Amino acid sequence: MENYYDLIVIGSGLAGLYTALNVNHDKKVLLISKDNINISNSSLAQGGIAGELQNDDDAYQKHIEDTLLAGAYLNNRHALNTLVYESSHNLNQLMGYGVNFDKDEEGNILLTREGGHSERRILHAGGDATGKEIINALVKLVLLKKNITILENTMAIDLIVEKNRCVGVVVLTDDIHRKIYSRATALCTGGIGELYKNSTNPSVATGDGIAMANRVEADINNMEFIQFHPTAFFNRINGNKFLISEAVRGEGGYLRNIEGQRFMNKYHHLLELAPRDVVSQSIYREMYDTWSDHVYLDVTHLEANFIKKRFPTIYQRCLDYGIDMTKEYIPVAPVEHFSVGGITVDLNGLTTIENLYANGECCDSGVHGANRLASNSLLECVVFGRRIARCINEMKKSKSIHKQETTKIKKSNFNYQDIRNQIKETMERNVGIVRKEKNLVFAKNTVSKMIEDLKNDQKISKAYYEVLNMATVALIIINSAINRKESVGCHYRLD
Repeated sequence: MENYYDLIVIGSGLAGLYTALNVNHDKKVLLISKDNINISNSSLAQGGIAGELQNDDDAYQKHIEDTLLAGAYLNNRHALNTLVYESSHNLNQLMGYGVNFDKDEEGNILLTREGGHSERRILHAGGDATGKEIINALVKLVLLKKNITILENTMAIDLIVEKNRCVGVVVLTDDIHRKIYSRATALCTGGIGELYKNSTNPSVATGDGIAMANRVEADINNMEFIQFHPTAFFNRINGNKFLISEAVRGEGGYLRNIEGQRFMNKYHHLLELAPRDVVSQSIYREMYDTWSDHVYLDVTHLEANFIKKRFPTIYQRCLDYGIDMTKEYIPVAPVEHFSVGGITVDLNGLTTIENLYANGECCDSGVHGANRLASNSLLECVVFGRRIARCINEMKKSKSIHKQETTKIKKSNFNYQDIRNQIKETMERNVGIVRKEKNLVFAKNTVSKMIEDLKNDQKISKAYYEVLNMATVALIIINSAINRKESVGCHYRLD
């Protein structure tokens, strides 16, 4: 390993991979992945990536308006304009990187529509395996780049900040504690789904980047806005849930309650294609009214061969659960899916700490407002990843006064699973789709006590830092939810 890097990228999802790939060949990049380089939220994305392939101002403006409407007009207009107007360049660059979006027989790229979109503007790959296809293509390229060093199964546990300037990171690999220095660092650590009992996120999504940024007092904003995906496959086993893509409704799927009745006409004029916050809250209300814990997604009226070709992954997974979606209703319920808020960044992904950048789900670029429009998340990763890389490319060469420091530590085998489960239970019960002041205060007191206990019983290990990060981010979310009294976007207060 090198002693000094131009950029350390923490996270191997789309935000991290695309940022690293856009850095010039003469810059040294270290890419750190907590798990295998292929494991991330991005790889699980089914629906697709929103954007315009051509420079079309009318199309851009419609995309902007749909995003504003979904985000309750709390979006940062400058960031949103950047997202949409730079979409075509980055989508074409993804194709240049080897991403094969689905095409028709004449070679035209197929577009679908999802909730909140007024037009078909979502590109997809592998039918319903867009994230996997994109990540696989980019990983192949990253592995070929001589200027990119990859550290897998390594957890970044803290940032090294001197006089409000980030100069490196502290990482943990098994029992090796290492300080690595750099000119710049990019947090691309993904989501917070592991804070909840039920989520579409992988188990690595413990909010690490947000917690690390919090420990160095970087600005963090809008954490009350936690998006719940309306249609995860329902079963009574807690944990990671299989996502039934919004594109299923985009292609004509109906939502029905347990009595078999369509119900979205009671809640929104766009029916099943209303924004996600509306659909999730509507399902919650319908389950409450019918004394049930799930509803159904119905595509039995669609042509069977079309379903199998368009949604091969979903079709097979439903079969694995004993459901033939061409003939039977799919049981679904909302679960945690996406953190809308995060580490505050500017139009170039720069945080309030000098030389510290953030990209993707861990950051708050301002594009999503109070609720993310479907399939804008992958677009956010590439648009702002390219901007971060441009800043790194413009940095002048310099030498570090620091040297890499490596320390062998005594390995702790304590797994903290009980505390982890308590956090998940507390968040699921008290900080879900619908929130009340008394529940939020209870959650705050519970999580605050956990943090106090953790700090008094520190054991350096991946398990310790994951649970500390989970508790840290949980408390940020809870405090944000307490402070925002009104219901807006995906933050719904019953009181």
